Amino acid sequence: MHLRFLASALVFALTLAAASPASAQADPSAARALEISAFGGLTGTYTGLSGGKNLGLTAGLDLGLRSYYSFRPFLEGRGTFPIDGGHIDSQKSALGGLRVDHAFFLPGLRAYGDILIGRGEIKYENGGYPSLDRNFLYTRSVGNVLSPGVGLEYRLTSGFSALADVQFQHWTTPVTPSGSLWAKPMTVGVRYRFNFNRRGYPTR
Repeated sequence: MHLRFLASALVFALTLAAASPASAQADPSAARALEISAFGGLTGTYTGLSGGKNLGLTAGLDLGLRSYYSFRPFLEGRGTFPIDGGHIDSQKSALGGLRVDHAFFLPGLRAYGDILIGRGEIKYENGGYPSLDRNFLYTRSVGNVLSPGVGLEYRLTSGFSALADVQFQHWTTPVTPSGSLWAKPMTVGVRYRFNFNRRGYPTR
């Protein structure tokens, strides 16, 4: 239910933003408030299950809202897909939620935190993972994912930034006694900001 609401809100906000570049050109304050960006990168994940590790690709979209006292909120959606699932389990997910960033000590450097929720699939490698009673093997499971995280971003040009972040993901799974596990995906990548402001006003 929460994921559907976040996805609907993100799609609605992106539609409004895409429909309004002309009005943003006529209004400098609107232009400064508008920011849409896409990001992607390589993700190394400690899956939290029996020492499992993944290498994957992460991609996402952000819609920047108006800044408040140098803090800027964003609606974010991201997905991660494993390209090397390792030997224990491979995890893929689709998440959405809120990110807030803030200027850091150096020009162009910003720190951010986020809280994302969504769904994820775990594929258990090598024929499956034993159930708690050892009577059968799980080959896959699907469940909820809660993902708080932190990161740093450094602006390289007006359009491109380098980023690095780590998420702390709580997954539901039937293969552990607690019914859950904590995964730690770490992503290094780049972000591109789309410029709808033809008059050259800064977006921040």
